[in-house]
Amino acid sequence: MLITDVQVHLWEADRPDRPWPRGQHRPPHRPNGFSAEEMLVEMDTAGVDRAVIVPPHWAGDSNESALEAAAKYPTRFAVVGRFNPKAPDARAQLEGWLKQPHMLGVRATFHTKPYVDWLDDGSLDWYWEACERLGIPVMALVPGMVRKLLPIAERYRHLNILIPHMGCSLDSHGANAFASLDDLLDLARYPRIFVMVSSAPCFSNESYPFRDLQPFVKRIFDVYGPRRMLWGADLSRLVCTYQECLDQFRRSLDFLSAEDKDWILGKALAEVLNWSDARPVRPVQGATASWQ
Repeated sequence: MLITDVQVHLWEADRPDRPWPRGQHRPPHRPNGFSAEEMLVEMDTAGVDRAVIVPPHWAGDSNESALEAAAKYPTRFAVVGRFNPKAPDARAQLEGWLKQPHMLGVRATFHTKPYVDWLDDGSLDWYWEACERLGIPVMALVPGMVRKLLPIAERYRHLNILIPHMGCSLDSHGANAFASLDDLLDLARYPRIFVMVSSAPCFSNESYPFRDLQPFVKRIFDVYGPRRMLWGADLSRLVCTYQECLDQFRRSLDFLSAEDKDWILGKALAEVLNWSDARPVRPVQGATASWQ
């Protein structure tokens, strides 16, 4: 089984030559950054083969450091990058987006102003059309407001849309976190909608194996099936160990077959993001890590 994490935030500390934008609404998950090498230690310990780097919002719209990490460790990392659709050269950027080595898609964040308004005002119609035409998958963060994706899914039926964190309301737990679950399930009628079952333990009121989440995950599984579910941890904000987050899907959900796990933990991601499923070379336990 090739295990791939659909989302990890890696970033450098704020520095003069790569400054962060001012006035961020949320502080970084860790104050001193989170490097590719730190992530690789976590991955090798838990048994995760690969991960998709999603640059965090607090570091700005640059994907430079993420692409550098993927270039350094090409069998272990790829990138779904941040993109500013309001940039003066946005259309030209998007035309060449997937020509960037190691770039697999676009991350769109809509849970704060003014971004949330862009889902309703029609200003991104060109963007959705271009992503569909160019075959660029879009990770659309819409916590607690999944229904706003309905007209987009209806209009752009050949666009792959990935919904992070099951569409849950951030910083909520239990049933409150899944208040918009019916809206998420309603979107399943569009076959290009995929659910990132990422950061699941962060929405639990319990410790491992997070049994209070099982009914919600089961409902998602029953409607979407394993080929449209993508496991991930969002490790930098995780409330448990990386191993426990992985084992929730690898061991504790008794309704998943071995084939289901194979899809959810890696095969589905390889297909939707067009990332070859060739197995990376990981260091032998006890040997000096080379992270091929």
